[in-house]
Amino acid sequence: MEIIARIHNHFPTKFGLPRQSGLVHELQSVIVFEPTYRVAEALRGLEGYSHLWLLWQFHMAQRENWSPTVRPPRLGGNKRMGVFATRSPFRPNPIGLSCVKLERIEHTPDKGTVLHVSGADLMDGTPIYDIKPYLPFADCIPEATGGFAQDHLYDDIEVVFPDKWLQMIPEEHRAGLIGALRQDPRPAYQNDPERIYGFLYAEYDVRFVVANEVLTVCEIIPNQ
Repeated sequence: MEIIARIHNHFPTKFGLPRQSGLVHELQSVIVFEPTYRVAEALRGLEGYSHLWLLWQFHMAQRENWSPTVRPPRLGGNKRMGVFATRSPFRPNPIGLSCVKLERIEHTPDKGTVLHVSGADLMDGTPIYDIKPYLPFADCIPEATGGFAQDHLYDDIEVVFPDKWLQMIPEEHRAGLIGALRQDPRPAYQNDPERIYGFLYAEYDVRFVVANEVLTVCEIIPNQ
């Protein structure tokens, strides 16, 4: 398979990313096609769809061997489940599947036609293998069941973002960052109220602590 595009956003590392697509609608990304696929005709009709399926590569989670069981973070990282019953990145083939909202299509002079999307769970630079339209009449199954994942939903956490740190983040990036923090990026098995966590977002190192189900941003450091 050939890489047709790459996604670009403010998450250079996987820590801090939403664990599933569609959980943080405020997160904005841009899909830029590889030169071979910068053909406007290939996107004819795409403007009529509100959402897209992305098939992509777990390029930072490739291994030579595979395991039939994995440890889902939402189960505390201690209980094993079959790899095909999870969305773990450690799979026989490192292929991801995400549904994103198509915000707009832009024609640029240097990168050809690019797609502005929201709600992605892909890190910056992730290779994309294919893009397909989301079809509500076929892809939406209201009576579907969610297995063990349904019992461990992604509840938002309260976020306290002191103004002195918030003002360091450009206004257009704040909603996406706060949305990501509300997802509580910590591994489910870590619950140390004194531990300082951090991840890179845009050009900043965002550091925070979590105590009594409240996440408090304690420092913003420009990433130089």
